[in-house]
Amino acid sequence: MKNIFVGNLSFSSTEDGIRSLFEAHGTVDRVSIVTDRETGQARGFGFVEMQNDAEGDRAIAALNGRELDRRALNVNEARPKEDPGAGGYRSHGGQQRSNRW
Repeated sequence: MKNIFVGNLSFSSTEDGIRSLFEAHGTVDRVSIVTDRETGQARGFGFVEMQNDAEGDRAIAALNGRELDRRALNVNEARPKEDPGAGGYRSHGGQQRSNRW
C-alpha cells in the first residue's frame, strides 16, 4: 500500500474530487482531507492511500504540480509521523530557566 501526501489543496476541494483524480492512475483505498479539530475547516492538505505501490508511484509522478480547483498540487510519498520523543522537547533536569540575563 502507498500512502500519498497531497498538499496545497483548495479549501473547496472535496474527497470525491481528489479520489476521481487519483483513480485515473489506479485503485484508491482511502482519501482524507485533514481538518482543524476546533473549527472543522480544511487545513489545505490530505492523504490518499492507494492499493498498489507502482500505481501510487505513477500517480505521484503524474499529479505532482497538476492543478485541482485552480491550485497546483504538491503530491509526494507521505513520510511516517515523527516520534515526539525523537528530537523534540527535552527536560532540563528540573532546572528552571530565568528570563534575566
